Amino acid sequence: MSAEKKPAPKVEPLRKTRPCPECGKPSQREHYPFCSNRCRELDLSRWLSGSYAIPVAGDEAMADGEDEN
Repeated sequence: MSAEKKPAPKVEPLRKTRPCPECGKPSQREHYPFCSNRCRELDLSRWLSGSYAIPVAGDEAMADGEDEN
């Protein structure tokens, strides 16, 4: 008795369509959560240029571990 292994079908989970964070159009599966490669690359460009930065709250000296005596 020989059992032939059949390749499993490629199944991609469906994601809920959301508005593109850049332009508001419905997202596409290939570019999720964006609607197009253009919007995805625009967002990446903002990350790489430092436009998305987390503001520092408090004294930076305290964050470096320096004690105030």
